[in-house]
Amino acid sequence: MKVYGSMGGQARLIISSLVFCVTCSCGDPEPAPGGSGQSDQFETAPEQFPIAPGIIDEASGLAASATMAGYLWTIQDSGQPNSLYLISKDGKSIKEYNVPGSNNHDWEEVVIGPGPDNGVSYAYIADIGNNNSPVTSTNIIYRIPEITSAGGSFSQNALQKITFSYPDGPRDAEALIVDPQTKDIFIISKEMQGTNIYRLAYPQSTSDVTVAEKVGTVPGVTLATASSISKDGSEVVVRTYLGVFYWKRNTGETVGQTLMKSATKTLTVALEPQGEAICFETEGKGFYTLSEKGNAASVSLSFYKRK
Repeated sequence: MKVYGSMGGQARLIISSLVFCVTCSCGDPEPAPGGSGQSDQFETAPEQFPIAPGIIDEASGLAASATMAGYLWTIQDSGQPNSLYLISKDGKSIKEYNVPGSNNHDWEEVVIGPGPDNGVSYAYIADIGNNNSPVTSTNIIYRIPEITSAGGSFSQNALQKITFSYPDGPRDAEALIVDPQTKDIFIISKEMQGTNIYRLAYPQSTSDVTVAEKVGTVPGVTLATASSISKDGSEVVVRTYLGVFYWKRNTGETVGQTLMKSATKTLTVALEPQGEAICFETEGKGFYTLSEKGNAASVSLSFYKRK
């Protein structure tokens, strides 16, 4: 995503409001249960791991590997290679893996989740950014089995393309969730107001263009840049440039039903140059964020430990 360099007055007003919300730590002041009975309290000062500039300066998504403990996946957005990047959790190791058969029109999110084959972990690469010309009437989510070792490679023969359109016209989006309980895909559009939720129900077609179902809107969230769901599906976060919104999902709720309610709380996080990536840690110990470098000299991988 290319940052909105010429925001109008309305955008500046909304962002000013978000700054206030982030700095005042809006949300429940009292501890409440998180996923699997865990606390929903997280450290506000992250552990930070420097990322050497020059390799992944435009990180636009983040996902914890399910097959390689201690590693995270990221991608870069439009104009960058058709690659997944494997990062060690201390930020010291970064390895690039080409995804043959794919095309990076505007990659904005990467997710690790279940798919067609039970017991197989899949990487979902969301080519859903749509604010660069030419604006597309359809978008693609690439799905491919996650490699199981750092020495592996991705095969074009295993790559699947989920092509979809929106029921209300082209949208720009940067946030995607794959529900680990149902395998449904949810897309959260990037809006100044009326942030929309769309669903691609499982099983998703890999041969036809699917019209996504509009589920509803996310109250109180503007300019959503990333999202993540916990491994057990009980916690959801959506981030913007300035804040992180947290939901506890109730038993029996769909992801859409959860997100149509006001966030359980707003998490206090450090400001980043252009924050566009977030993911839960695999074992539920906290969550990570990562930013595009933008005009900064460098960025860090940040970890917010659960209290």
